[in-house]
Amino acid sequence: MPAIPACLPPLEVSRPRVPPPPNACDTHAHVFGPADRFPYAADRSYTPPDAPLEKYLGMLDTIGFDRGVLVQGSAHGHDNAAMLDALERQPSRLRGVAVADADVAPDTLRAWHRCGVRALRFNHFFRDGQLHYRGGVPLGVAEQHAPVMAELGWHLQLWIDVKDLPETIPALKSLGLPVVIDHMGRTDARAGTATPGFQSLLRAIGEGWCWTKLSGAHRLSRAAPDYPDARPFHDALVHANPERLVWGGDWPHPRVEGEMPDATHLFELFQWWTPDVATRHRILVTNPANLYGFPN
Repeated sequence: MPAIPACLPPLEVSRPRVPPPPNACDTHAHVFGPADRFPYAADRSYTPPDAPLEKYLGMLDTIGFDRGVLVQGSAHGHDNAAMLDALERQPSRLRGVAVADADVAPDTLRAWHRCGVRALRFNHFFRDGQLHYRGGVPLGVAEQHAPVMAELGWHLQLWIDVKDLPETIPALKSLGLPVVIDHMGRTDARAGTATPGFQSLLRAIGEGWCWTKLSGAHRLSRAAPDYPDARPFHDALVHANPERLVWGGDWPHPRVEGEMPDATHLFELFQWWTPDVATRHRILVTNPANLYGFPN
């Protein structure tokens, strides 16, 4: 078995020049460990540095986010314990996106809802014909959980490269759930915005049944620190439908391919790329409140 690569720790953050508005939400982050309490999965694609709840809250406090959404990271496999523990400790401030394989019972999903989980994440991200991350749950399992997800008002979060989205849309629509696509579709910025995959995402956003996260500029682009070739994707999505967009920093940036980003700078890029104050407020406050069930 090949060695499991270790991830670098995130950079220390600073206060942004313009803070986020009250009740702003960072909708994409992970907590990892501490490993002596929440061990990492033996079959994982990477080993993150411990990034426990206290460090995440410190990051939120420094940048100025009142709310956050924790997404189950694949380094913990199907064991959501670290994330659920964080939700139980911060019930008013945090919501969660869990993973659930076919063995998870409906009553377990209902118990997770009481903890603050509002979605399940599925992995449909392929490289060379194989799922790129070990520890995720394939999209095919969603059909089993869809009735309870609908009962609870949950959405489906999908980790996918938009090149594979057109052929996946019929299956997604058949589930009858809102869908949230990670990281602006996690394409390669060099491909441009005219590809069939990204255009299908724009149509889905425009139709309103699909959302995406204005996150992961550092995953689309290698042109750190300003990622100018990622901006056209951001601009196209905002033009398509700002009511179906949320923002996330992707802290602590696991398995980054390239330079480690600065979470504060990523937020300031979002502000720069989204000059209209009302649109920023919708993406940072109103939309995540509606999507994740925070009080308005």
